[in-house]
Amino acid sequence: MSAEGQFLTGRVALDALWAEGLWPNWVGGLTMGADPVAYSLARASWESGHPIDAFSVRKQAKEHGTGQLIEGGFEPEGAQVVIVEDSMTTGSSALQAISAVEAAGGTVLAVLTVVDREEGGRERLEEAGHKLVSLYTATELLAEDAPEGDEGSEADSDEGVASGEAVQG
Repeated sequence: MSAEGQFLTGRVALDALWAEGLWPNWVGGLTMGADPVAYSLARASWESGHPIDAFSVRKQAKEHGTGQLIEGGFEPEGAQVVIVEDSMTTGSSALQAISAVEAAGGTVLAVLTVVDREEGGRERLEEAGHKLVSLYTATELLAEDAPEGDEGSEADSDEGVASGEAVQG
């Protein structure tokens, strides 16, 4: 992530959490996708005077070293957590991170994603009792990319999202 992208992501994500009335003391998620989002959010929180620490959840605990599933100094006692993701597709990564945090004793307040690809992740999280805060949806990003005067039909934009063309990378 570029320096500018990290700065902007942190500021926009922090504002979105506060707008939803969420005041976590920890943010993190499944490594690697969540890492730049969590760390940019932590930095922005420090600059705001309301620090939020960040952590990473491994897909599997290592058999050497600390052997922990959650890395980054995570302290579950009193932990009020927002799980973060770079993009949300099915919600599986967020649900895996939620399970790890809850198993460690943390409380998950919500999940934040930079981009909701609108492919069922929000619904899966809501069915599991978790709120999703998205900074952008695939539909919003596609609408902003449309050439001026080319509004297209709603069916056209839905087709692009369903085919996975919405977000590259």
